[in-house]
Amino acid sequence: MPDSRDIIKEPVVTEKSMLAAAEGKYTFRVDPQANKHQISQAIEDIFDVTVAKVNTMRMLGKVRRMGMNEGRRPSWKKAIVQLAPGDEIDFFEGMM
Repeated sequence: MPDSRDIIKEPVVTEKSMLAAAEGKYTFRVDPQANKHQISQAIEDIFDVTVAKVNTMRMLGKVRRMGMNEGRRPSWKKAIVQLAPGDEIDFFEGMM
């Protein structure tokens, strides 16, 4: 099994994800091969919280052009992690 820090790449910091963080739902960019159980275990190991639910989705990379050349940004996987009531991740609290 890969290391927990290899599964969780970075937090997704957007206006929508910050509003969800107030409700106890935190958004992360994760390894595309990771499943929900691995993501849940990694969040519990790194942040010492209890995960109640994990939703995942694959994000298709946007099409970008430079002159006549057309390419695509890399596709990635996003996980929205809902914590048990009373738990919070302090990392996000300073950003709101």
